[in-house]
Amino acid sequence: QVQLVESGGGLVQAGGSLTLSCAASGRTFISHTSAWFRQAPGKEREFVGAVHRRWTGGESTYYADAVEGRFKILNDNVKNTLTLQMNSLQLEDTAVYYCSTGVGRVTDYSAAESYPYWGQGTQVTVSS
Repeated sequence: QVQLVESGGGLVQAGGSLTLSCAASGRTFISHTSAWFRQAPGKEREFVGAVHRRWTGGESTYYADAVEGRFKILNDNVKNTLTLQMNSLQLEDTAVYYCSTGVGRVTDYSAAESYPYWGQGTQVTVSS
């Protein structure tokens, strides 16, 4: 059974940085597209970024326009964790952040429906 557990959320001032981690058990992230989503109060869950790492070592990453250049997804194959590095945080980044992983290579990487496995979420609050 695939289980994902996020950690690292918290309170940070605008302009600051925060790193989220997603630990997987039951399966590796390699060869399965994985993604981060977020959901702010009263809003729908939105795509943040995705990564697909191949067994050969090559990797493809995709980011939402809102976070491009500020957020970065890292894949630690030894620890079997997915990390979301968030820099230059803005008030609008406040949300519950979710880690997810799919089965094989996902075609529509920005669609939540593409990912059958989800973590419980971790709260990120950006203050002014």
